Amino acid sequence: MPFRSLIMMSSTNILRTLKLIVILSGITPSSLELWYSAILVLLAGYMTNATVSISAFSICLNIVAWEFMMYLGFLGAACVRVSNEIGKGNAKAAKFSIKVILCTSITIGVIFWALFLAFGNKISYWFTSDEEVAEAVSSLSTLLAFSVLLNSVQPVLTGVAVGAGLQGIVAIVNICCYYVVGVPIGILLAYVADLEVQGLWIGLLCGELMQTIVLFFIIWRTNWDNEVKKASERLNRWYLDLPEETN
Repeated sequence: MPFRSLIMMSSTNILRTLKLIVILSGITPSSLELWYSAILVLLAGYMTNATVSISAFSICLNIVAWEFMMYLGFLGAACVRVSNEIGKGNAKAAKFSIKVILCTSITIGVIFWALFLAFGNKISYWFTSDEEVAEAVSSLSTLLAFSVLLNSVQPVLTGVAVGAGLQGIVAIVNICCYYVVGVPIGILLAYVADLEVQGLWIGLLCGELMQTIVLFFIIWRTNWDNEVKKASERLNRWYLDLPEETN
């Protein structure tokens, strides 16, 4: 019976399914950046002037979070579009979709990058009237602009990789770049090099830059024809031939 066969196949693949659920819960950029941001805010609380440091850091993180919400849409679009094209067996269309989404996202990112560079010293006054906090935010405006630029690329690359079925690799890359590269560099620059909040944000930038470079290299080296074959094999694994109905 088809239903009995489906139950048997599901039982034999339950561990693989659970592993996939764990990986999917770990690669979501929003959750990883939320935990990462929480760690950085906690570290900012140990600065010389903790009140100003936390206030300035929180303002910058909120700005990045608002901007990042838009690029989560690009992540979802890239994931769905690439996976659909691979599922249809059209590798050329998948590559074309990647180029279109990347160009669109980067164009918007460059516009925001230019705006933050031009008006970075005034952005802080939208959130606070404290001159000391505003000055601290202004000192981070250039770094904030480059964070905005990187955020226009990294979510799209993540969506493309997830759509191609590379969830496990993306999970490892994201965790290593955020917590193995970004946090240690931020701590060293903030407390050893005495760069304070700027050091923490440079660590954040280093983690995002490393993540973007690695994901770009993975996607660039991906053989999309092979990905189409793998997708076809996965579909055939779950394909069941229904018995012909007899009158």
